Amino acid sequence: MASGRARVAASILDADLSNLAYAVRRVEKAGADRIHLDVMDGQFVPNLTFGWKTIQALRPRTELPFDAHLMISEPGRYVDRFIEAGCDSITIHAEIDEPIEPTLRAIRAAGRAAGLAIKPGTKVRALAGYRELIDIVLVMTVEPGFGGQSFMRDAARKIVGARDLLSYLPLGGEVHVDGGINRETAEYVGGLGVDILVVGSALFHKGHDMGREVRLIRALADEGYAFELNKGKPPIPRDEWRSIASLPLKVGEALRATIEAGGIPVIMLRADGRMNPDGVRDYELLVPRQVETLTLERYAAERAQAYLDADAWRASFESVTS
Repeated sequence: MASGRARVAASILDADLSNLAYAVRRVEKAGADRIHLDVMDGQFVPNLTFGWKTIQALRPRTELPFDAHLMISEPGRYVDRFIEAGCDSITIHAEIDEPIEPTLRAIRAAGRAAGLAIKPGTKVRALAGYRELIDIVLVMTVEPGFGGQSFMRDAARKIVGARDLLSYLPLGGEVHVDGGINRETAEYVGGLGVDILVVGSALFHKGHDMGREVRLIRALADEGYAFELNKGKPPIPRDEWRSIASLPLKVGEALRATIEAGGIPVIMLRADGRMNPDGVRDYELLVPRQVETLTLERYAAERAQAYLDADAWRASFESVTS
């Protein structure tokens, strides 16, 4: 797993379509974080690729998350099939003619991340009405339909607006960028705050070391983020967790439920700290380092009360057993 902030979703559109299973295994071995699946119907875009049956056949070949990008006219008609095929996130286009909200709700109801993609000519404000229904904004920096196109620098500027749109989420909202992403453009989009870089032709370029390209693109994106948005400091790694409390199991579970209701994930691990009267040590409550400060500030009162509840529980337990 990558240790920095940026993540690479490998688009297999430019792979050998006659052997996609090999392509999936190859990008996984190269260290890609996700598989990006471009589904095209020949109507919404002037090209035709593969559908849910192909994705279903690929699903057993890797444990990497599948990000499905549906460039199709009627995603609502087929969304259940893509869910059943094993897609971890499903992104549809804001420019389709059919109602968007029911499809987004269906994706979320299935426990998958829901996304909206915008073409280079579409403004971020077109997504405002769906703000609380989406987990992903996919910014297209080429016209959708074919791989290998040139990067549109002006279109990439919409990453900033997309970040603002999802800023109300303490964790989990992602901005993806798709189109012309390579070692020449990674630092620029990283400096705009992108989370996921969709990389296709740059990985499958003959003569390139795919693993090196993945590492280089991630590193350049993180460098751009550091110098443009983080005062020159390396970004906080996405996979680093910090302890925010050490509590007895039942008290810790209650605090965890409160924090997770606010959209922040919590992991509870048995600690090496205080031994309780019931013979079980306290549990550490850990949150992603990215939201450590936010969590401590937002739930300061609840955390303080949890420590009081822990002391009261210990005293009550000891009085009963004495």
